[in-house]
Amino acid sequence: MSDLDLPALAAKEKAQAREDWKTPMKEIDAALIACTFGRFHIKLLSIAFMGFMAGILASSTTAYLLPSAECDLKMDLLQKGLLNAMPYVGMLLSSVVAGFLTDAFGRKIFLGIGFLGLFIFQVIGGSSQTFEVLATAKFFEGLLYATAFSACVSLTAEFSYSSIRDRMLLCQSSFIAVSHILIAAMSWAILTNDWRLSFFGGKFVLNTWNFYLYIMSLWALGAFFMYVFCLPESPKYLLTQQKYDEAREILIKIYRENTGKPAETYPFYNIWKDKNKHSIDETPEHHVHTNIRHQIVEGLYNVKPMFQKPLVVHLAMTCCSNFIIMAMYNVLRLWFPQVSAIVEHNPLTEGQDLCSVLDTYTSSLKQVIVHNSSYVQEVCVPTKSGHETYINSMIVGFVCVIPYFITGMLVNRVGKKPLLIVAGLCSIASSLGLRWANSKTLVVALFAVSVSISQSMLSLNQAMTVEMFPTTSRTLAISMIMVIGRIGTLSGNIAFPIMLEMGCSIPFFTISGCMVFVTTIAFFLPSKKK
Repeated sequence: MSDLDLPALAAKEKAQAREDWKTPMKEIDAALIACTFGRFHIKLLSIAFMGFMAGILASSTTAYLLPSAECDLKMDLLQKGLLNAMPYVGMLLSSVVAGFLTDAFGRKIFLGIGFLGLFIFQVIGGSSQTFEVLATAKFFEGLLYATAFSACVSLTAEFSYSSIRDRMLLCQSSFIAVSHILIAAMSWAILTNDWRLSFFGGKFVLNTWNFYLYIMSLWALGAFFMYVFCLPESPKYLLTQQKYDEAREILIKIYRENTGKPAETYPFYNIWKDKNKHSIDETPEHHVHTNIRHQIVEGLYNVKPMFQKPLVVHLAMTCCSNFIIMAMYNVLRLWFPQVSAIVEHNPLTEGQDLCSVLDTYTSSLKQVIVHNSSYVQEVCVPTKSGHETYINSMIVGFVCVIPYFITGMLVNRVGKKPLLIVAGLCSIASSLGLRWANSKTLVVALFAVSVSISQSMLSLNQAMTVEMFPTTSRTLAISMIMVIGRIGTLSGNIAFPIMLEMGCSIPFFTISGCMVFVTTIAFFLPSKKK
């Protein structure tokens, strides 16, 4: 982007305003420290948990409902793969645009739009009677959750002062693991039932998996109400818009909520009171006319440093890392219920390992498809996952919580970069070990370790991105690494079954090799913000 792309007036206003907000941005961390850690931050994390749960459901419910819905929706293997991929296609299309607009117009508006839209399309997905309707609903679920995700991460980071920010983000990221436990438990409780409700002479039928999607949609509805009505806008964003009075009032409310003391005792009670004079003289018409245009221009201007050294180099490295980490994480996470079900129905005997069972399964699947292709509709019987699959999924979820406690305790002492390197080495060993896993216990253990470590690496990568990029382009940077990561998820889920058909060893060796590359990149990432 060149300077000719931006109006000269915006450049002048930017240069004039830079000195106005530079000092407040330095002061706000001290103002947040004075607010202390308290009830507001606990409320912030609780609401973030509801938001994370709603978003993870957009992609995770598919893996559990496929066995129950395959006959009702007449899905073949290709359609199942497409259904798994649809949320990520939606995320790809909205992430960067939503990140840019969030930096320009604020966090709360996109949190509201994202979660309300997510609820609506989850209800539509629950009402679907055909594969096409469900796939379309899943696409919009991904699109709308991506709209809210970057704002969710930025809001948590910007309400936290520097000494607790890393732990807040790691705690927030741990909600992913907790969500997987709850999703597996709720799926077990709901999908093992046999519910069926028919309307209009059987033209509109609600099966167990339809009610499952209805129930899960309530998380998105709850997140919408909590974010819109229980949390204020980010004070750091308000400072970039020179809304000093609003930012001050929010800080005072946080102080009162956390400490229980009157506002007059807040050390920064009069902060920035002399900063808002220039905006009072504007007429309402002119302010409304220039506000949107100016915010967009300011947003474009703030993007420029991201594509200049050193930030562009840091962005490229974190994007490459996120591509591989998210590909590994989501491939192992989304395929685990199916692998667990295969092992459950084809127990490992002496002398067998995971790859021998998977190779046998893929070979038999090809033969069944060729032999029975003309009779699929007649003999289709949904094969529900056994209790063991749900229990194993919950075990994986519990194991995924452990690395967050470890990194939470060590991140301030050791640093994010060393933790990322160590996690990369552990990930290489665990993913490689899956090739020779020769018992159900070992299969579950290695899957759990691989998923949990890759999940921790994602959170560390995001935390480093938050640290490396300034407030004015932070949400866009997070959005960009998530977009690249979601491309990795799509690529991984397409490549994994192809490589699996070529031979079980190939995908596991490939995953390990890619994690070697990620660990190498980690050595060149900056340790601290410049």
